[in-house]
Amino acid sequence: MVDNVGAGSSSNAENSGIREQDRLLPIANVGRIMKQILPPNAKVSKESKETMQECVSEFISFVTSEASEKCRKERRKTVNGDDVCWALGSLGFDDYAEPLRRFEIYINPDLNRC
Repeated sequence: MVDNVGAGSSSNAENSGIREQDRLLPIANVGRIMKQILPPNAKVSKESKETMQECVSEFISFVTSEASEKCRKERRKTVNGDDVCWALGSLGFDDYAEPLRRFEIYINPDLNRC
């Protein structure tokens, strides 16, 4: 496992020169996804959207970091879908890895050759 404690934290982002808007997913997209699961008349507070934005951005950073480390060890420069699925499994998110593999095959049937 990669030892990047706080890899997505704002203090690291500030130290590495990454702007806040580049580190986080767009809040409008996060809010839209949150509303999809709620009843039509439900409201989502700005604070809830911001909290979820931080969480999902950190999760993506965590998984991407693990996949990137795998590629670095294998002397590859490009992270692919298999690397992301591997990282999810490696980090204990096995329940996400298999549906992601199936979706990847759904959107790109040529991957099903194996």
